[in-house]
Amino acid sequence: MAWSAAQYLAFEDERTRPARDLLAQVPDLPDGPIFDIGCGPGNSTALVAARFPAAPLTGIDSDADMLAAARQRLAEIPFEHADLNDWQAPAPPALIFANAVLQWLPDPLVAIDRLARMLAPGGVLAVQMPDNLEEPTHRAMREIAAEPLFAEAYGAAQPNRSGLPAPGRLVDLLSPVCGRVDVWHTIYYHRLAGPEAIVDWVKGTGLRPYLAPLSEDLRPTFLARYLQRVAADYPPLADGRVLLRFPRLFLIAQRNGHAPA
Repeated sequence: MAWSAAQYLAFEDERTRPARDLLAQVPDLPDGPIFDIGCGPGNSTALVAARFPAAPLTGIDSDADMLAAARQRLAEIPFEHADLNDWQAPAPPALIFANAVLQWLPDPLVAIDRLARMLAPGGVLAVQMPDNLEEPTHRAMREIAAEPLFAEAYGAAQPNRSGLPAPGRLVDLLSPVCGRVDVWHTIYYHRLAGPEAIVDWVKGTGLRPYLAPLSEDLRPTFLARYLQRVAADYPPLADGRVLLRFPRLFLIAQRNGHAPA
């Protein structure tokens, strides 16, 4: 099941806020290129371009629909197709900005180590990853997928993404090459229209790997079961809307070497 830029951007304000919060902690940079990896439809790229307008900036993504949306949005910025499992910067980056993407790789810790070692002296790796695998939204995905009606479609293993590395492991890993390593969590509380809005949110991200293996006949059944679970786990507020709790993990790592004063 391909990514959908339109589905993703249905909640653009909420999805862009963590990118804005991450960028706010990026220090001044040395000279060199900037890469927004996993750039999606370009909402994070636009923020980076506004913050560092003089730096050469390239967006990188593996999905054609996301890249098409990004190119339409920011025609003056180059966007390139690449697999982030083996992507290599063509020159040492001043900044690698990775907003809500590394959690999809087989081992985010390995990816973070590899990316940090690409940086120019004084260069910065800025990472944000959803830390929501134990939230009701994601527990429901796993539990419904394990039901007999659906389990056969997933074969030997469910399509769950890897868990995130603990903050201490990130600090230990990066400290030998990065003089500054900041790690923190932020929990966002998004007030959405109702349970259906939560389902629409995760259909653009975390629910995709669970829906893709299902037949066209089974997908509506899975979604109906999932909506039932979400409605039970997220009761209405006084105004009828619901509150989606969304933890995210942030990382700023600056490579050893000369950096701007």
